[in-house]
Amino acid sequence: MRFRSAVLCLLAVLTSSAACAAGQPGKEPTVSVQQVIVVKSTAFAEGDSLDSQFTCDGAGKVPPLTWSGVPAGAKALALVVDDPDAPRGTFTHWVVLDMPPGTAALAAHGLPRGAVQSKNSGGGTGYYPPCPPSGIHRYRFSVYALAKPTELAEGTALDRALRAVESNAMAQGRLTGVYQRKQ
Repeated sequence: MRFRSAVLCLLAVLTSSAACAAGQPGKEPTVSVQQVIVVKSTAFAEGDSLDSQFTCDGAGKVPPLTWSGVPAGAKALALVVDDPDAPRGTFTHWVVLDMPPGTAALAAHGLPRGAVQSKNSGGGTGYYPPCPPSGIHRYRFSVYALAKPTELAEGTALDRALRAVESNAMAQGRLTGVYQRKQ
């Protein structure tokens, strides 16, 4: 049993590292606006540990998120989930673009009408659950109010999506959770 556990752990680490090597590291959009959007979750508070159900050690579910304080002039919203502690640079786990500006929550059951997902650092679309290869990693759930929709297609390249968020962001907010794998 101990051998099986060690093999599974090694496989997870290799898979995670391979995804980082094969994928594209993301770069957090640089936004010169104040954080006016308040991002919360019923699953964790700022700086708290993520429950394993939201990670590769569990079901890999999307944690429930809510936000408020979106400026009246926003034309769309974006969500970027990333890990700035990844060994090869920031690993972007999920990018959701062009959510309607009236959207105030996101849950595991689906995206709002009109929203699209770009590629993540693992090369796929959708939520890539946290799976740190070692140590404690921070996971930033950042919501951006955009001055105009990006109008990008589903599966757009990660760097293009992040540039679109950066160039259109007029406000932002963030909730950060942490996670360390149980070994």
